[in-house]
Amino acid sequence: MLSAASLFLVMMALSGVMLLVLSSLVHSGARGIRAWLAANGLAVVAMPLFAARGHIPDLLSIELANTLLIGTAITMYVGFRRHLAQPVPWRALAAVAVAGVASVAVLHYGLDEIKLRIVAVSVLHGGLCLAMCHSVARSLAAAPRRYPYLFTIAATFMVAFGMLLRAAVYAAQCAGWTPPVDEPTLSLVFFSSGLLSMPTLTLGALMMANAEIIARANYAADHDYLTGAPSRRAFFAAAERERARAARGQAPLSLLLFDVDHFKRINDTHGHAVGDRVLVEIVGHACSALRGQDLCGRLGGEEFGALLPDTAAGTALQAGERLRAALQRTPADAQPGGSGVSYTVSIGVATLEPGETVASLLSRADLALYAAKSAGRNRVMAAEARRLRAERVEA
Repeated sequence: MLSAASLFLVMMALSGVMLLVLSSLVHSGARGIRAWLAANGLAVVAMPLFAARGHIPDLLSIELANTLLIGTAITMYVGFRRHLAQPVPWRALAAVAVAGVASVAVLHYGLDEIKLRIVAVSVLHGGLCLAMCHSVARSLAAAPRRYPYLFTIAATFMVAFGMLLRAAVYAAQCAGWTPPVDEPTLSLVFFSSGLLSMPTLTLGALMMANAEIIARANYAADHDYLTGAPSRRAFFAAAERERARAARGQAPLSLLLFDVDHFKRINDTHGHAVGDRVLVEIVGHACSALRGQDLCGRLGGEEFGALLPDTAAGTALQAGERLRAALQRTPADAQPGGSGVSYTVSIGVATLEPGETVASLLSRADLALYAAKSAGRNRVMAAEARRLRAERVEA
């Protein structure tokens, strides 16, 4: 039959495995990793001290071991708070740590009641697990993926329930209640249930960290690093979805293609830093001028696209004119932190025709943009229909 010492060593091994896994994520940028790493490191040190009870001084196997275990729970909680971008209540945690260590010392050197010591430590750990559960539950609505958060909520609650049940059972024994099973069996049951507590909490932490890493990677792939606008990849994926939707419902779909007039001159005259601020301003003002259902993306360099679902040709031309006026800037329009330079945009407008592809729609909008620039810039031009273009080619 497994002994308490062997269970402690198994928990040490599991925490060691989690320590290695967490170490691989230190440079991932995920928040809370270092705190979770420290928590498992403390557990790896604490477990052999518990297992060596009776073979090493009590100061090491009781006071130091429990202090490390209390530190483990507190550091796990700190990791969750940091991961969730919640403030860490350092003063409250310091008070919990002092109270926990003092309780262990008093119940060892003062009363020397092991069951009361178990009650005190179990209540402390159960309370910290409930605090972890509450912190994660508060952030569930903003979770990048719900499953890791739901798993962690369930895991922290179940660990807390097990700890508090253990505290209740041992408190009842102190009051005179006799359990239906013998003491060694009862101890092994609680030790066994607590064996997976640290690895389970760490697993939840790893799942949440992984969700954050994936969310950041997806965002980086789908958004332009400078302006935050949807990237060319994301824009064309959205355009294809809208094209399919428009074809199914026979709804209109229009595209505005625009870029900054004489952008090279802005870079050469004012520097690339100012040019970058112009591009950031373009996206900000464009998003304000467009509807919430429209999508503005950076297609490359100083070229941008705006996808207008459920928008016919005439309405799209009006939207293009509003956008052109909203993006025209002079130094008098400068805001703190802005570019402080004058600039205008030229816009090409195209509306999807039956059976047309996104590539063809973009090509027609690009020709309209070229025509706007050829006509003097700072203007909006509508694309010719494919039929008219074909007739001109044949002629």
